Amino acid sequence: MRSGNPALGENTFRDFGGYVGAEEAMTVQGAVNKTGLLLVCVVATSAWTWRLFAQSGNPATVMPWLIGGAIGGLIFAIATVFKPTWAPVTAPIYALLEGLVIGGLSCIAETAYPGIVIQAVGLTFGTCFAMLLAYTSGLIKATEKFKLGVVAATGAIALVYLVSMVLNLFGVQVPYIYSNGWMGIGFSLVVVVIAALNLVLDFDFIDEGARQGAPKYMEWYGAFGLMVTLIWLYLEILRLLMKLRSRD
Repeated sequence: MRSGNPALGENTFRDFGGYVGAEEAMTVQGAVNKTGLLLVCVVATSAWTWRLFAQSGNPATVMPWLIGGAIGGLIFAIATVFKPTWAPVTAPIYALLEGLVIGGLSCIAETAYPGIVIQAVGLTFGTCFAMLLAYTSGLIKATEKFKLGVVAATGAIALVYLVSMVLNLFGVQVPYIYSNGWMGIGFSLVVVVIAALNLVLDFDFIDEGARQGAPKYMEWYGAFGLMVTLIWLYLEILRLLMKLRSRD
């Protein structure tokens, strides 16, 4: 099994089959329920950050929370990846911290472009449900070639972003990536498509884990991996919409 999501690596569910009883095994419905709980965590801290910004009207008020959430979220994400058994604790903490990031970025974007957040949220969930329908109906099949292609594309995007961040430290900007020109918009559109395709791989991965009888805690881990992709998808859609709105 492959997944472009770093949280759901090829060996995550390996050798779990047959080690636990049916009542202790991971289920797809359990992973869905855990995903819903993580979404509640994200929304809760996002709303708190949004309210904090609304009261002050100053982006500087939410920046410490945004930065702290980003750093803390990265730490807990890495901890979860390396220790899946911690997922029942670390996954909710990750979601709460990422909510601070999403809330901070969203309220700043909403101030510049009113109405953009509801559009981004709607497109994110619309894309998620569309990908789920495509997967469950068999319209999109997670074949090995499909998985390999998505993983390669995801890795390439991660490399581009990494190079861009390093160059920015030296005052050099990679052209087109962050611009609102058609090249920049095209790049963001490609990233959104790749992020959406990662959802199919995540659905397939969770489904495979349930079939193999992975331990119950892997429901939290599967939900965590899916949440990583959803957050990435939302931020990329928000970035794309900001580029489009800035051309008006």
